Amino acid sequence: MRRCCRREGGKPSVSVAALLRAERRCGKRRCGPQKGIGMKILAIDSSGLTATVALVEDDRTIAEYTVDYKKTHSQTLLPMISEMMEMVEMDIASVDAIAVSGGPGSFTGLRIGSATAKGLGLALNKPLVHVPTVDALAYSVYGCQDIICPIMDARRNQVYTGVYTFAPKDSGTEENPVREYAFRVLKMQMAAPVSDLIRRLNNYGRPVVFLGDGVPVYRDILVQHLKVPCSFAPSYMNRQRAAVVGALGLRYYEMGNYETAAEHKPEYLRVSQAERERAEREKNAVPEVRKMTMEDAAVTAEMEHQLFPDAWSEKSVLETWQQPGTICLIAEKAGRTAGYLLAYTAAGEAEIARIGVVKELQRQGAAKALLAALEKECAEQGIAQILLDVRVSNKAARALYESAGFREDGIRQKFYGDPAEDAILMSRPVEKKNENPEGVTR
Repeated sequence: MRRCCRREGGKPSVSVAALLRAERRCGKRRCGPQKGIGMKILAIDSSGLTATVALVEDDRTIAEYTVDYKKTHSQTLLPMISEMMEMVEMDIASVDAIAVSGGPGSFTGLRIGSATAKGLGLALNKPLVHVPTVDALAYSVYGCQDIICPIMDARRNQVYTGVYTFAPKDSGTEENPVREYAFRVLKMQMAAPVSDLIRRLNNYGRPVVFLGDGVPVYRDILVQHLKVPCSFAPSYMNRQRAAVVGALGLRYYEMGNYETAAEHKPEYLRVSQAERERAEREKNAVPEVRKMTMEDAAVTAEMEHQLFPDAWSEKSVLETWQQPGTICLIAEKAGRTAGYLLAYTAAGEAEIARIGVVKELQRQGAAKALLAALEKECAEQGIAQILLDVRVSNKAARALYESAGFREDGIRQKFYGDPAEDAILMSRPVEKKNENPEGVTR
């Protein structure tokens, strides 16, 4: 056997590019698709503690490499693929598609698996098959007519789970009957508290088979509170297996359920701990307002496109910023750009042209901070009145402006387009204040 991948110091040193270079150097055998040869699927699963890869061809598992040990997936995944392909003397370019466990699961593990699959898919120009992690776990218990309930520990007394079973269907002839089983999804994969899952399973009133890395964590709770018979899958089928991902991925591919490598992204089902902590910091942070700079134009335009059908372009934002007599402000929360305000000034009045706050940070004080900062700027410039217009249907914005002291002056018929709608004209006098509003910086 020709060695295609070098090892230095006894440890694999492999990247996607290196793997592809090694395969191209392997001149002994080129195993591209051949007439009469079935479809080949490279399968990858790093959604949990287990790292597993496999090569599946039709109803045959050509090779499978699984490691459940204290190693990071970034260290093991590509070397495992390289070694497996070398062992079967096959060029990785000969695979027809790449099946990857697409989540839920470990956030880090999913990112590594997806990045590996995307890198190979882009380099090889191969389609990706997104296989739901929990579906693949359940599929490994083929033919079971009880409730199949995979559980993955999602921390905080929650699990990633779903509810499945196999339904029998007879085929063949009377003389030679064949029983096959159809995979049934009773409840799609989800993140749920263990208590909710127990209630759901009790309502089914059927025996349950559990598997997955959540079993050792929640086994005692399940046994204590379930009112239906339950059992726990043995070790050889209670963890992720790439061969199962490949087998299910092959079915999905034949059904047309695949995507390009560029389109693929993991399905987390819920935000990560880091994202939750960031959201909490942003929620509790006091909004700070500063004057807009040229560098803020691009992000302002991006917020415009996310918020409004008649969004301003980056060019329009820059042109406004460059005009004399404009007040352009940026609101930040925990270092993140949260919103913006653009206003024109003339003849002792300031008119708000645009104001917006990113959706996930709305109702957290950013808009009020922008209005307070605008009033301060107007007071310093001797401007006596602030004007604005708002869609009749925008009740949330109207309530905000009224709470900030704006009063209705009249209606402008069919002022807005896309869709056509009346505008409510509002204004408020500028109070002469010397103190710095809370949360406003210069």
